[in-house]
Amino acid sequence: MNNNSASCKYIPTDIQKEGLSLIYGENISCIFEGKENVVAVNHVDFSIEENKITAIIGESGSGKSTLLKLIYGVLEPNTGEVRYRGWLVPTRKDKLIPGHDAMKLVSQGFDDLNLYAKVWDNIASQLSNTDLENKKNKTQAILEKLRIDHLAQHRVVDLSGGEKQRVAISRALINEPEVLLMDEPFNQVDAAFRDSLQHDIRHIVEETGLTVVLVSHDPAEVLGMADALIVMRNGKIVDQGIPKDLYYSPNDPYTALLLAKSNILPPSQAPIFGLETDITVAVHQEWIDITADPSGKFWIKEIRFRGFYSEYLIGNDNISIRALAKQSIPLSKDTKVNVSLSNYITF
Repeated sequence: MNNNSASCKYIPTDIQKEGLSLIYGENISCIFEGKENVVAVNHVDFSIEENKITAIIGESGSGKSTLLKLIYGVLEPNTGEVRYRGWLVPTRKDKLIPGHDAMKLVSQGFDDLNLYAKVWDNIASQLSNTDLENKKNKTQAILEKLRIDHLAQHRVVDLSGGEKQRVAISRALINEPEVLLMDEPFNQVDAAFRDSLQHDIRHIVEETGLTVVLVSHDPAEVLGMADALIVMRNGKIVDQGIPKDLYYSPNDPYTALLLAKSNILPPSQAPIFGLETDITVAVHQEWIDITADPSGKFWIKEIRFRGFYSEYLIGNDNISIRALAKQSIPLSKDTKVNVSLSNYITF
């Protein structure tokens, strides 16, 4: 990767801070002013490591895309600072054309693509004409890497959503940025093609040392792809860490709900399932064991088919919880059952 960040040429007064992660944010806030001010990002701290894939996840309106734009420098924080390799990230007040020189952003909606130009021209246009042979070779190489070389002479407007996304990523990578930022990159990609696109992105990271930061509202899209997660809710970062650690040992009930569709039980409900506690408990669906019992205290209210597995909605008149159907022969609706828990998380 090119090293475009050897100095902070846009902010001469800045002094590099040593010992930070590749991208570091401290006390970051972003407020959109209007009739009613909207606090999109609310005093957050974060660290993003080099040569890794970091996913910022959360429901719509949680501040994910705003945080991505703060990292890139197209938005200016109201409080705090974002640093890249220890240097302040320049914003609109520092650069005529905002956006960090070492980063490229692939936005939602393919805004940067010329829809009526050919795929080749969309990508090759990012390179200068000083060395036409090199321009041709680099364009061909990135087309092959993203497996769209067969589409080179097609107009972008005629492509599928997944193909357009590959063109947008190719266009962003042609000048070898150190960091690729992607806002909902799989949103318009058919489910059947998401795995292959994720595989190709992972391969590029491993091959080139690229750092990827992406935003997703669907953790299932990125749980197996990302090296690290940043979980946002209502403008706050409620959790961050390795996906497996956050799945099994989240620091916030929202993380358990988002990643595992966990059952969140307040202290008033936990004793119903034999848990004597005065704090909130999370029980993942796979930690619930069910046995049919004509005198059981609960019954199966619904059975939800999820493809390769089914999900029970179990409860009584006062409570309902979700559990995986583990039986080789699924139980039927209205079957009375007993419930036991093999594990749970306390907060």
